[in-house]
Amino acid sequence: MEHPGHHHAPDHPPAAAPFPTDPAGLPEATAPATLEPGDGDTVALTIAPVAKRLDGATVRMLAYNGSIPGPALTVRQGSELTVDVANEGDLETTVHWHGLRLDNSSDGVPGDTQAPIAVGGRHTYRLRFPDPGLYWYHPHVREDYTQELGLYGTILVRPADEDYWPPAHRDVVLTLDDLLVEDGRIAPFSPAETTHAAMGRFGNVYLTGGEQAPALTADAGEVVRFWLVDTANTRVFDVRVPGARMKLVGGDSGRVEHDEFVDGVLVSPSERAVVDVLFPAPGEYALEHHTPVGTHRLATVTVGATPATPDLTARFETLGGAPDLAAERAGLGPWLAAEPDEVLSFIAELTMGEGGHGGHHEHHGHDSHDGLSATADGIEWEDEMAGMNRASTNATVTWRIVDPATGGEPDWRFTVGQRVKIRLVNELESDHPMQHPFHLHGAGRFLVLARDGATEPNLVWKDTVLVRTGETVDILFDLTNPGRWMAHCHIAEHLESGMMFSFTVDA
Repeated sequence: MEHPGHHHAPDHPPAAAPFPTDPAGLPEATAPATLEPGDGDTVALTIAPVAKRLDGATVRMLAYNGSIPGPALTVRQGSELTVDVANEGDLETTVHWHGLRLDNSSDGVPGDTQAPIAVGGRHTYRLRFPDPGLYWYHPHVREDYTQELGLYGTILVRPADEDYWPPAHRDVVLTLDDLLVEDGRIAPFSPAETTHAAMGRFGNVYLTGGEQAPALTADAGEVVRFWLVDTANTRVFDVRVPGARMKLVGGDSGRVEHDEFVDGVLVSPSERAVVDVLFPAPGEYALEHHTPVGTHRLATVTVGATPATPDLTARFETLGGAPDLAAERAGLGPWLAAEPDEVLSFIAELTMGEGGHGGHHEHHGHDSHDGLSATADGIEWEDEMAGMNRASTNATVTWRIVDPATGGEPDWRFTVGQRVKIRLVNELESDHPMQHPFHLHGAGRFLVLARDGATEPNLVWKDTVLVRTGETVDILFDLTNPGRWMAHCHIAEHLESGMMFSFTVDA
């Protein structure tokens, strides 16, 4: 299905004109405001360009309410909110409220749920928050450009049950992102087409909460709850805090089935991870991103000598979990044994270069990195074919999600109250097999049942799942909201190159 804004040049500016890049005269980007609207309140968001200092240069970016990220919203589970959006940006847009099970009319998909907001136009969204957890918002028109330039923000939904989460001293919400900066400016985008379509646009400047390696502080023995969301176009983050203790307590949409101590967490584009980190003693700690070819500092945490109060060490050592997911586990046997109701295959079709049709994955590991390959465990951690990737566009690379039984686009029609087993197959027999973060919009939420036939050991409600190269993932989709919904890969360049489809849920 064609979606306005995904497969044609945007109305603003015209295709012949490049996107503006001059930051002169623009207001300087600010830190995001923290807003805690009450039930029934209205929040105003304005999209407009800003100037931001990055890597020693001033660049032109886009912002919600002048900040990158946009305002950090905190709301109560069960509440409702109205958001009035004004578009003073570069091109028509929408706002998608990622992960929220909300009314279809406010999902922010151009063509399916609304007409795009023209430059100079406005649109009102009505949100509801049935589930605790961390959610986020971003455009759904030319995500490869607008989201990359700073249009993203977070929504923390506090649970109705005060004892839902284990105790922590405080919450720190962090967006994880990267930007490609070259010669003092953000690498150019084309208004007429999407570049970096093969592997997605990897950045060389890391942004944590919108800043480069920000400085954070904590007290000795403090338990800090980090709410992490990957807002990058394509990069997967492997987040670790050497010297501190890390406990995974939640994911996309609430608490995990059982807490577990971990060395790090993997977060792919649009996924969230909730980790409690105990800083045991005074000193300097690094929040790091690890890849097969190197380590990147995302933030620095300086821990002072003052002991945190109250002492939560004993509580931190206790492993709890989500009682509702323990109950879900008890009923999964028939679903694990059943054949899938639907199957999806992820494939790429490349038509570039003298060889025409064919993949470039054979070349991995033949780049630099001192002979090390940045492709490992079914994940491409870096852009090893930068020149080829930059030249690839949505005209030369087609990413597809197909029904293998027909070879065509999936034709799904479900009913509210259904549960559907879906098998996701990341085909090795593709012109460029690589990982895909698969996202289902707010028709419901899902549990991962199994990966390559192995039962998922720790359940959590999700809206996005990373499917690695060659991997088969089974999910159980719980349908709760009627309407016309979208499913797609959350690598922005893959979405813009055709890796999406729509489906219907009847009331």
